[in-house]
Amino acid sequence: MAGFLDNFRWPECECIDWGEKRNTIASVVAGVLFFSGWWIMIDAAVCYPDQKQLNHAFHTCGVFSTVAFFMINAVSNAQVRGDGYSDGCMGRTGARIWLFIGFMLMFGSLIASMWILFGAYVTQGLNVYPGLAVFFQNALIFFSTLIYKFGRTEELWS
Repeated sequence: MAGFLDNFRWPECECIDWGEKRNTIASVVAGVLFFSGWWIMIDAAVCYPDQKQLNHAFHTCGVFSTVAFFMINAVSNAQVRGDGYSDGCMGRTGARIWLFIGFMLMFGSLIASMWILFGAYVTQGLNVYPGLAVFFQNALIFFSTLIYKFGRTEELWS
């Protein structure tokens, strides 16, 4: 069963040239997702200002996701491969360690937001919107990170 989609090719649309617009589209989509994540969390914080409804400590997941977003996107793919940057503190190894720490922060924040959703809201029988807001904030920041990191080409930056 492994590899049954190896020969499948998604039909390409020849009417749109994505080559020159790929970076712009990826940046705009990532920015909209990032903004939407924070907008949902700000909305939940305004609608539920009481500490019992939305614990203020739950905002740390979004802060760590945002820090991880900047950490992950501060390292280019060329630096990780060793093509674009070999000098400096640790070179390619340092770039890989920095990227690994960024992804660990991102996954940790996403898992913590799921824990908050189920542990603090679903199992307690409370209104789940604040928990969903924490989860969707981190999920949208996670997807915006992936789109911004892997959706752009780097030929324009080299």
